[in-house]
Amino acid sequence: MEAIIPSKKQFAVITGASQGLGKALATELARQKINLILVSLPGEKLPELAARISEVYAVEVHDYETDLSDTAKVLELSQWINQNFCIFMLINNAGIGGSQCFSEVSYHYIYQVLQVNVVAGSILVHQLLPNLKARKQSYILNVSSMAAFTPVGYKTVYPASKSYIHSFSRGLCAELKGTNVFVSVVNPGAMKTNAGVTQRIEKQGFLGRLTLLDPEKVARYCIKQLFRKDTVIMVNPFSWAVLQLIPIWIRLPVMTRAIKREIESL
Repeated sequence: MEAIIPSKKQFAVITGASQGLGKALATELARQKINLILVSLPGEKLPELAARISEVYAVEVHDYETDLSDTAKVLELSQWINQNFCIFMLINNAGIGGSQCFSEVSYHYIYQVLQVNVVAGSILVHQLLPNLKARKQSYILNVSSMAAFTPVGYKTVYPASKSYIHSFSRGLCAELKGTNVFVSVVNPGAMKTNAGVTQRIEKQGFLGRLTLLDPEKVARYCIKQLFRKDTVIMVNPFSWAVLQLIPIWIRLPVMTRAIKREIESL
């Protein structure tokens, strides 16, 4: 992290920006000539990505490597942003998932999922909200999941954390109605973030392959709908239709069996 001279330019903050949807969102915003503050875990080549985006799209890009599962570090990040930048957009994209038997995971895994998916994003919104309110028009985009709408065995904690994100976003949007800060939540399904994830999802069978999304297409749609002030962004109509049409007592065991099959194939 380089020394910063406080800037009067406006920036968009993206967490989980080193790969997958976060990287795609960063690229899409840079393409629209929006300055960026990219956040990710250390060791994920974020500085190289920031430099490449800045060079290709001629925008100002800053990078900040930290572990969002540590609340003290989330507060440090918030302070660094507030002291040095005027921000008009916050995208809470960082998240932890995975498929495991609940009785076999460590307590540390449960803690990390809740800290990153639930606590870190909430704190960032809270700490950066005065900065966002100081702009003429600001946006918050929280990345939830289709998993927010259904529990799934062998995932358990992850869908519950995404349900929180969805509920939190809708409530905050209502609370901030009439202000200059607009809040949206996007609920994508599984994405082709890397070869490993793609292979893992495809092992879930036909439905897994059918619902896989391309991060670049999702990013373009998210930004377009965010600027249109779409409160809930649904990027996969097929998955949403399935969730609406199939009752929980049917889809819960079907999805649980699919995830169990995925785990057993590893």
